[in-house]
Amino acid sequence: MRFTLPCVLLAAFAPGAVSGQSVTPKRPVATYSIVAFDRETGELGVAVQSHWFSVGAIVPWAEAGIGAVATQSFVEPSYGPLGLDLMRMGRSAHDALRALVSTDADEAVRQVAMVDAQGRVAAHTGSRAIFAAGHLVGDGYSVQANLMERETVWGAMARAYESSDGDLAERLLAALEAAQHEGGDIRGRQSAAIVVVAAESTGKPWIDRRFDLRVEDHPEPVKELRRLVLLQRAYLKLNEGDEWVTKGELGSAMEAYSEAMGLVPDPVTNGEAPFWVGVTLAAEGDREAALPFLRRAFAQDEKWAELILRLPASGLLPSEALAAELADLMRQR
Repeated sequence: MRFTLPCVLLAAFAPGAVSGQSVTPKRPVATYSIVAFDRETGELGVAVQSHWFSVGAIVPWAEAGIGAVATQSFVEPSYGPLGLDLMRMGRSAHDALRALVSTDADEAVRQVAMVDAQGRVAAHTGSRAIFAAGHLVGDGYSVQANLMERETVWGAMARAYESSDGDLAERLLAALEAAQHEGGDIRGRQSAAIVVVAAESTGKPWIDRRFDLRVEDHPEPVKELRRLVLLQRAYLKLNEGDEWVTKGELGSAMEAYSEAMGLVPDPVTNGEAPFWVGVTLAAEGDREAALPFLRRAFAQDEKWAELILRLPASGLLPSEALAAELADLMRQR
C-alpha cells in the first residue's frame, strides 16, 4: 500500500496500516525533539517543537526515576506510556524501543527516542519518515527530527546540547533554539513543550516534575517556552522561600524571594508572586520586608489592596487591623 504526499499530510496510521489492515486516523506530528539524561543530577527530560497544535499533548513523556520518551513523525502516542511501562519493569531504553518497534506494522513511518534512568539511549527513524528526517544519539541523549528544511538540524541540536551550560532544562532549550536557527520544520512553527523530572520518584508526580510546560499555539513557540521556563524558575524559588519560612529561617527566605523576584521582569505583568510573598512575610511579622512586594503587586493591579482585606477570614493574616494597615500602605505612593 503506497501513500502520496497528500495522504501523508491528512493522517497517520495505527499499527497495521502499512500492511493494509483497517486503520484509525491519527494526527501526524512532524517535529524536532530531544530526550536526555543529566548524569550530574539524574534528571530526565524531553523537549519538542512542531508546526502542529498542542504538540506537548502527545510527543513528550517522562517519569522520575524511569525514563523519557519522544514519539513523533506519524505519531503513535502509545509509545510514550508503553515505553515507560517497559523501562519501569527494568528494560533498558534500547530493549523497550526494540520491543515496541518490532511489533509495530507501521514502524517505517515512526520516529521515536527513549532514554532510561541509567542514561542508556535508543532511537528509531523509520525509512518512510518525511525528508529531511534523522536522529543522532550521543552520551545520555538523542536528538531527532523529521520534515525539516535541512538535514543539518539534528546535528546542530546535538552540538548545542553538548556545548551549552546550565541545568538540563537550559540545555534542552538550547537544542530547540539551535534547531530553529538551522531552519527547523520546513512548514514553520506553532507549538512547543518541555518536561523535566527528578532523578527519583517521590510517589507524587506533581512534585517530581521540575518543569512541565506547554505552548499550544504561538508564532514563536520556543521563545515563549523559554519565557515560561524562566517564570517556572521564579516560582520554584518562591516555593523554596516558603519552605524556609516554615522552618523559621526568614533570612534564607528573603534570599530566595529576592532571587525569585529578580527573575521576573519589571514592570511586573503578574502581581501574583509578589503579592503572596508579601502576605507570607507580613503574616510572619516582618511588615517592612513585606511592603516592597505588596506595592509591586499593587502597581500591577490596584485590586490586590482590596484582596488583602479578605485574608484574615481565611487565616492568612492574623488580624483585620493588620490587613487594613497593609492595604493603606500599598496605596501610598
